[in-house]
Amino acid sequence: MAPEPAFLLHRRPYRETSALVDLLTLDHGRVRAVAHGGQRPGSKSRQRLQPFTPLFVTWQGSRDLKRLTLMESRGQTALLAGEGLLCGLYANEIATRLLPLELPAPDVFAFYTALLEALPAPAERALALRRYEWALLEALEATPQFTTPEGSVLDPQLHYRFDAATRAFSPAERGLDGRTLRYIEQGDWQHEGLANALKAVMRAALAPHLGSTVLRSRELMLDLARRRHRP
Repeated sequence: MAPEPAFLLHRRPYRETSALVDLLTLDHGRVRAVAHGGQRPGSKSRQRLQPFTPLFVTWQGSRDLKRLTLMESRGQTALLAGEGLLCGLYANEIATRLLPLELPAPDVFAFYTALLEALPAPAERALALRRYEWALLEALEATPQFTTPEGSVLDPQLHYRFDAATRAFSPAERGLDGRTLRYIEQGDWQHEGLANALKAVMRAALAPHLGSTVLRSRELMLDLARRRHRP
């Protein structure tokens, strides 16, 4: 196979000196493979298999678990710190959790690449993360439907909550107003004051697919927020 662009999503020890890795690839989505020497101190494999590093990879094997045969850098590692780093870890964690193995997801790869470029800039971070989350939902065919469960148009004057069973929005006493949801549906995500609503919609839509296990990256974000507000 020709070398394929990829990013490391997750790595863990495998046997004595190898690593079991999940990669986000351009053409094959999430690929799981064994990287021989990936845990050996000083090995080139271990040095290259770092989060947020653009890679070229090849692999062999026809089953779910492949064997990496090539790992080469194709660019500079994104230098992330603080909240930007935690957002990057969150992006890796949800892709590892959500994407089925070898489901082609080129848009996820594209928006992940764009996200890494945006994370160092606080003003660009949130919107890039929302677009990445939306690409994941599209890959899963799980994007919200901006209607009521019965298929009616959302009323700008009413409030709604996300209904996970139908992926639509049910009228509620409290929640997001129909006008805001219409802005989101239209893709006008830079509209002033939309950031919190976008975050709420994405979280609600992703929750049924993430399951009940708490995201480690989300725990770290909450811990960072608590330390910031500690007197």
